[in-house]
Amino acid sequence: MEEDILGSPELLAKQHRREKKDLQATIQSMKNTVPKNDKKRRKQLTEDICRLEAELNLKQEEEISELKATQVVEEAVKVEVVNGVESLGLDGDQEKADEKLPRPTKAQKRRDKKAAQEKERESRIAEAEVDNLLGARHQEGLKLAQKLSERQLQIKEIASDGHCLYRAIEDQLARRALPGLTMSLKGLRSRTAEHMRGHTDDFIPFLTHPNTGDMYSAEDFEKYCNEVDHTAAWGGQLELRALTEVLKLPIEVIQADALDIKIGEEYDSPPITLVYMRHAYGLGEHYNSVERLKEPATEEDS
Repeated sequence: MEEDILGSPELLAKQHRREKKDLQATIQSMKNTVPKNDKKRRKQLTEDICRLEAELNLKQEEEISELKATQVVEEAVKVEVVNGVESLGLDGDQEKADEKLPRPTKAQKRRDKKAAQEKERESRIAEAEVDNLLGARHQEGLKLAQKLSERQLQIKEIASDGHCLYRAIEDQLARRALPGLTMSLKGLRSRTAEHMRGHTDDFIPFLTHPNTGDMYSAEDFEKYCNEVDHTAAWGGQLELRALTEVLKLPIEVIQADALDIKIGEEYDSPPITLVYMRHAYGLGEHYNSVERLKEPATEEDS
């Protein structure tokens, strides 16, 4: 069985998918055995899960590398065999034999082409799976999951459409359901822009043109605020500062590879919690919301 798997990118990809599925089942079983109020065992469980995932990633990477090396050797052998046959002067006999063989039909050629394309696709999937598992996005997700689980939290996915900062805060406010604090995406953008316009001196010194390094003029700043108000312009630390002052609430931002940021500590209230991801999507930086950690369903629950 091992020879078959290592000899075919398609079979190797399928085997890797099965292994990941089996590991997820094992992880689910492990979670079911640890009470949610046992913080010490939950922390150890998270570490064990990260270790198991890392070990599987390494194993699968080694198998793909071994397969690639085997394929290179096989191609070299094929070339040597072909060259050896030609050097023996067997070309004429081979041509006669080829003339007796039936030529493939157009339908057969189409089937062969489709099969070759499917084989190539399976090979690309196998390589992509390894890249994803070892890539920055996956590793960032594992680190964030561990940090959040220690606080009994998990990521609440927010759409990546340029509004992610405001949508994440909108989600956090909705979870609190406090009078006067529920605010829509449009309202958050409008209030942020309004606050920045009313406190120009607090914000304009931190804005410069990326190409020249020149400070923003009053006209540049007004254009910037209009984009905050009316477009899907991505929000960052300046907008976070404005939002804490608009909402009169602290905002904390959890990161995978850096210290967590807390803005608006002068406000004595439980903070809004966001997750900042550098490698979430193809465009890079992204904000998500958080929610309480969901426990896996048990037989008693069903």
